[in-house]
Amino acid sequence: MSEDGGKATRKSAGGPRRNWRLYGITAVGFGLVCAVAAAVGQAARAHEGTAVNAPKGAVGPSGGGTKLDLPDRPTVPVTLTVYEDPRSPQSREFAQRYAGTFARLLASGQLQINHHLVTQSDKQYGGSGAAEAAAAAACAQDQGRLAPFMAQIWQHQPAPAHDAFKDRKLLSDLAKKAGKINHDTFELCVDRNERKGWVAESQSAFAAAGLGEVPVVRINGRPLPVPTDRLTPGKLTSLVNAEARRVAAAAAP
Repeated sequence: MSEDGGKATRKSAGGPRRNWRLYGITAVGFGLVCAVAAAVGQAARAHEGTAVNAPKGAVGPSGGGTKLDLPDRPTVPVTLTVYEDPRSPQSREFAQRYAGTFARLLASGQLQINHHLVTQSDKQYGGSGAAEAAAAAACAQDQGRLAPFMAQIWQHQPAPAHDAFKDRKLLSDLAKKAGKINHDTFELCVDRNERKGWVAESQSAFAAAGLGEVPVVRINGRPLPVPTDRLTPGKLTSLVNAEARRVAAAAAP
């Protein structure tokens, strides 16, 4: 065999091995890039879960601070602030019992309802369903669809010991049932935990205020003169009308 032929044979024999080594190095490098990208994505989602980003239209105290209430209407003479927990049967019962009363008072033009979402049931029963549902509701609020989404939450609320709302697929299905929600935008908001930090602060503010068990209702920032469990739709209507007259009298020259 000639010298040139030997060299050619050695080159041919070494070529595939060299190529496999290159492919192996490339594959490892690609794997590292993917791992880094996944870690960056996970870190970004973790940051979103702790950052306090209020949903669109949220309102708060005039003196500043995080806007933690989600209004049904622009500012009017009387504001009811309703503290409610998506996982709480008492909150569901209150919301469904007063839905008609709230609708009539909102239509009258003298009432705004601020919804303050809390998650104390997660501590009571364990799990994270209330926090997941509240964050999803805040994502629905970004699209102006808080009320229909919460109506689905109340309608499909499981027994509190069953932490069903931690399932994001269920929340996604409820968003579809609520209608007029851009699904891709909603799912991106939920998947990125964009409202998780805001929900945590909302619960912290509620706990710090020492307001007791949900539901809690305040009228123009003051406690109702009767406990929530002794309230009736008729009594609530009377209280709102009386407060509207008081505000009007105070504003008169």
